[in-house]
Amino acid sequence: MSEAVRAKAQETEALVEDVNRAALPEPAGPDSVPSLQAAAPDQADEIRSRMDEIDISDTQSIVSFGSAAQAELQEISQSMLQGVRNKDVGPAGDSLRGIVTTIRGFSVSELDVRRERSWWEKLIGRAAPLAKFHARYEEVQGQIDRITDDLLKHEHVLLKDIKSLDLLYEKTLQFYDELALYIAAGEAKLAELDSDAIPAKEAEVEAAPEDQQVMKAQELRDLRASRDDLERRVHDLKLTRQVTMQSLPSIRLVQENDKSLVTKINSTLVNTVPLWETQLAQAVTIQRSHEAATAVRDANDLTNELLTANAQNLRESNRAIRTEIERGVFDIEAVKQANADLVGTIQESLKIADEGKARRAQAEEELTKMERELRDTLAAAKARRDGTGDTAAGAVPASR
Repeated sequence: MSEAVRAKAQETEALVEDVNRAALPEPAGPDSVPSLQAAAPDQADEIRSRMDEIDISDTQSIVSFGSAAQAELQEISQSMLQGVRNKDVGPAGDSLRGIVTTIRGFSVSELDVRRERSWWEKLIGRAAPLAKFHARYEEVQGQIDRITDDLLKHEHVLLKDIKSLDLLYEKTLQFYDELALYIAAGEAKLAELDSDAIPAKEAEVEAAPEDQQVMKAQELRDLRASRDDLERRVHDLKLTRQVTMQSLPSIRLVQENDKSLVTKINSTLVNTVPLWETQLAQAVTIQRSHEAATAVRDANDLTNELLTANAQNLRESNRAIRTEIERGVFDIEAVKQANADLVGTIQESLKIADEGKARRAQAEEELTKMERELRDTLAAAKARRDGTGDTAAGAVPASR
């Protein structure tokens, strides 16, 4: 936290103490409405002056009876609501906003930035809030300064609200006491009408000539109607006073909450924010140490992986090399196969030679036989040609 912010936070401590020391007067009880007869002289004069505001023949004076007491209170309330948006008044603001948006044809849910996006919005790619994304890349000190600035703004607003609530409480209490005077004046006026004006008007009706009785009777009915209107107005003032009395502890409760919040904010600015900075500084150091440890671990893991991989590669390469070195020029299996093939070739050659020799011997026998048959045939043919007789001819086989 910067020195300027720390100085502002310390300056507000005195204001917080002054606010906490302020005491508000207690309101009188609901049964404290004085009567005209039992009131003190100064109160009796106040009551009579308010009775003079009533013109029993003027309906407007009856309807507006007591409304002047609320004028100053209304001005204070309006000044407090000046510039306030719906979001600043919580659920009440949500209700008011719901009414306005309903009248204007909008959907309240569409205006809520915290709601879940619909499938259609996801389909058309409507962007989600990017606050978390941007917060990742903001400087921590800048975020702390913004938080402290926001807390200071809230503190100043709450201090202003507390003072405004003090004034609102005082004016509400004055309005509460003023209502008591108006109620007393109204009841005194009702008693005066019941005891004097109405009986006198009734006597006038009885004493009036026959041609004026209808008019006098109407005046009596109007007087009684005005009397009933005044009685209802006094009853409304009593209800208003009761509600006003209920609002006084509400104002005090809001003030107490605001005072507690101001005290908490001031404590946060003076004590908690420096603790944040200390803890965040430790977190930065811890994170950097963690990152360094991670880098060392990755380096060690890489070294172990290289050692393991090199040892494995060396083993496999040595196995291949030594295997090739220890091999002969020719593999025994290849020599054995070649020898077997050679022996088989020789045996096959000898077998073929024997078979050829046998076939040649058989062919010689056939040739000898054929030669002998041919010689005999030629000899027989020669003898026949020479005419040596049938004997020789019969010895020769007939030609085909």
